[in-house]
Amino acid sequence: MTFWSFVDAAVTRTARQLPGTDTDATRLVLTLYRVTNMVVYDLESSVHRPRGWSWPGFRLLFVLWLAGPLEAGRAAELSGMSRQAVSALTNTLERQGLVSRAPSARDGRSVRLSLTDTGQRAIADAFAAHNERERLWAASLSAEEQATLVRLLGKLGSAAQHSEIRRR
Repeated sequence: MTFWSFVDAAVTRTARQLPGTDTDATRLVLTLYRVTNMVVYDLESSVHRPRGWSWPGFRLLFVLWLAGPLEAGRAAELSGMSRQAVSALTNTLERQGLVSRAPSARDGRSVRLSLTDTGQRAIADAFAAHNERERLWAASLSAEEQATLVRLLGKLGSAAQHSEIRRR
């Protein structure tokens, strides 16, 4: 069995074990999960780990770079992480001189995260390399296919609006 033939085997075996299984849904989610992991692994191993960052660390830096200083809870929401994960990452990124924290002016119980000057330069440099990898991945699809995939993934993501679907 190979990485990709596993999807076929999983679909066949689950349908046999549990008649009535929605095999198209199984194939969709397994394929989406596998491709997502491949892309994340490539980006993390080629761009982020050499800089001493994890994928979540990059995501937090990226959010702060684009959104500017944020309260930790809002940074967690925009990066798709828990508040605890953002807190732990902030400790690491602060030690690396990339992020600083200060008490929130709006809520004394919260902290406001911001990039340091070093962090600003580091994330800009990292994103340039990150985007080159993104370009390699996207090159396998035509511009029309890319637009279609983005539209379809957006439609799939909108399923999180249903009350029975959990999301962060």
